[in-house]
Amino acid sequence: MSVKPSVLFVCVHNAGRSQMAAGFLAHLSRGAVEVRSAGSAPGDRINPVAVEAMREVGIDISANTPQVLTPEAVEASDVVITMGCGDACPVVPGKRYLDWELDDPAGQPLDKVRPVRDEIRLRVERLLGELGVPTRT
Repeated sequence: MSVKPSVLFVCVHNAGRSQMAAGFLAHLSRGAVEVRSAGSAPGDRINPVAVEAMREVGIDISANTPQVLTPEAVEASDVVITMGCGDACPVVPGKRYLDWELDDPAGQPLDKVRPVRDEIRLRVERLLGELGVPTRT
C-alpha cells in the first residue's frame, strides 16, 4: 500500500452510492486518503436526492460528475469497493476488494436514501479504522 492509501468506489452509474461513499471518505479522512469513484455505465449527473441527503450531513457532492470506470483507476487503487456493478467491475490480481451490498438510491425518495447514506458512513468509518487513518470528529 502506498504512503497515502487510495480507495476506488465502483457502482454502475457512479451517481449515488459510490459518490456518497467518496464524499464521506474525503470528508472524514481530511485528505489523508486518495479517493476515486467510477461507474461501469456512468449516469449523466449525480442523483439529486443523494446530493440532498449528503447536504443534510454537511457534505456537498453537487459539483461531482459521474466518472467512467477504467482499468487504470483500478490499478492505481489500493482498495476497490464495489457496490452492485457485478461482472462489469474489472478484477486485478493482488488488489484488495470489498463488496458493499447496499440498496440503490436511484429513483428513491429522500426517506429511503437516508438509511443508505447512514450505512455508507458507518462502512467508511470502519474502512478508515482498517486503514489506520484518523477520522474527523
